[in-house]
Amino acid sequence: MTPAQLSEEDLAKALHELPGWTRTGDSISRTVEAASFLAGIELVRRVAVAAEAANHHPDIDIRWRRVTFTLSTHDADGLTALDVALAHEIDRLDGQS
Repeated sequence: MTPAQLSEEDLAKALHELPGWTRTGDSISRTVEAASFLAGIELVRRVAVAAEAANHHPDIDIRWRRVTFTLSTHDADGLTALDVALAHEIDRLDGQS
């Protein structure tokens, strides 16, 4: 079953609780500046494990120490609770950098 898209009100509330995340159309993204290239790669590895467990996978762009995570629920053609949950998990994992 395809998850339901978030309402504009629910999305605004979620973004308020996710500092550093911005919305562009049907996705949200955040760029992390890691302490080193290897620290950024380790963060990507930890996020990959969490994403696989959730069966919800972000787009990831790595540029030296800068890692950008972009989330959208493609099956729903927009943003869902899955995106918000994974954004919170990425924030939690980034705290371990």
